[in-house]
Amino acid sequence: METQTALQTYSVDPSHSQVTFKVRHLGFSKVRGRFHGFDGTARMAPGTLDTLEVEGSVQVATVSTGDEKRDGHLRSDDFFAADQHPQMTFKSDGVSEVNGHSAKLAGDLTIRGTTKRVVLDVEYLGEATDPWGGSRIALEASGSIDRTEFGLTWNQALEVGGFLVGDTVEIELEVQAVQSTES
Repeated sequence: METQTALQTYSVDPSHSQVTFKVRHLGFSKVRGRFHGFDGTARMAPGTLDTLEVEGSVQVATVSTGDEKRDGHLRSDDFFAADQHPQMTFKSDGVSEVNGHSAKLAGDLTIRGTTKRVVLDVEYLGEATDPWGGSRIALEASGSIDRTEFGLTWNQALEVGGFLVGDTVEIELEVQAVQSTES
């Protein structure tokens, strides 16, 4: 008889994690940004990536690209509509293509009230005990979305052709999470 290892719950440590993005600007360069307000949980059997379950949220008003005017525009109704939709959320619903410490993590991403299925490439970086006796895991995830599918459709045509902002947004997450005592 095979025994199943219980899933452990880990809470994202925001001081050791980051949620970043990049998008084409003027058709040839990229603008990078990050969100400073986020939280989440990961559940998995120790070292067993195919059991991974993730849920998280990002406070869209915490967007930062290094330009306050652009950040204000991103918070506006042209993009995130932060007043009406203060959070974007992700909830995983499956892991596939596990290959060692890498896999595909599928789930529902909600931005601006619109939910779409996305698949992220995820890598499990390991587990360690921190100096205070806490058990921590580290994960990285990346993927891309078409921002227009989530209602972020504002753009401006360029005189030379093309548009100011690209439709494809690349997402990168670097996450360190500490095991919850309630696991």
